[in-house]
Amino acid sequence: MHIWKTSETCRTVGILLFDAFSNLCLANAVEPLRAANTLARKQLYRWQFLSLDGAVVTSSSGLPVQPEMPLARHPGGDYLFLMPSYRFEGLATPACGRALRSAATRFSTLAAMDTGSWLLAAAGLLNGRRATIHWDEIDRFEETFPEVDVVTSRTVTDGRILSCGGASTTSELILSLIERHHGPMLRLEVASLFMQCADRPVPRAPRADDTGEPVEDVVALMRRNIETPLTIGDLAARLEMSQKALERACLRRHGVPPRRLYQAIRLREIRRLLEGTSLSVEEIAARGGYQNASAMTRAFRKEFGQSPSRLRQRMPGS
Repeated sequence: MHIWKTSETCRTVGILLFDAFSNLCLANAVEPLRAANTLARKQLYRWQFLSLDGAVVTSSSGLPVQPEMPLARHPGGDYLFLMPSYRFEGLATPACGRALRSAATRFSTLAAMDTGSWLLAAAGLLNGRRATIHWDEIDRFEETFPEVDVVTSRTVTDGRILSCGGASTTSELILSLIERHHGPMLRLEVASLFMQCADRPVPRAPRADDTGEPVEDVVALMRRNIETPLTIGDLAARLEMSQKALERACLRRHGVPPRRLYQAIRLREIRRLLEGTSLSVEEIAARGGYQNASAMTRAFRKEFGQSPSRLRQRMPGS
């Protein structure tokens, strides 16, 4: 997957809430989408809050949410996020099953978050499919729905059905969607905004799997060493892996070598400083690891299609 993959499509998301939903699950689903819109400077995602009957739903901690419409009135879209948390068994009624089966004909993809897989399974929408659920419920889920291939994974994708194993894994699922739609660089930007890769510890030994984890670790090192960039050899040494192994990992994960990845991260920090501070271009260049502003300006224009000064001129209030 290429580091600067882009998509102009605005994807539509219905968020189906039930009484006793988790605020954490909701925030972990919506905030990364909001951040992706903000960082991309255009609307990549649009979402609406729904309930089965359109009535107010109240979270497990007492937060009321007024849905925009009942699920049955929604015309459909790209994704439907199911978000029950507590008391989910009582929600698996015949009426709920009918509503979900109907929604499955209008939404391209269904995403079951936290205990949402229970409702999909009760509606017969997981028969013969792989899925996960909050790990506290894995055993009961497997016993209750033997026709579902239950797996103990943080996130699962099976065709047009997605699932994740709890509120904390919801953000992982959303980040994977952002990467799929708009490339790994935007995913990294969104993750870093929520400090998801900013303070990762340096591993004691290299990983031998293909999960991309070494690249995530090197991203954390890169972000912590922007003003005084490390050499690629130093990065590899700190990860206790060879430089060739690091090169292969970056190419496999992002389609670019680590030097290019490092540059993209530094330039996005420079853009953040240009937009969010009154520092001079020269000072920002230094903070971005460039010895002179001219070199930074050339790299910035090549990356973003405009000069740093032009970016500032286009900002509101400038």
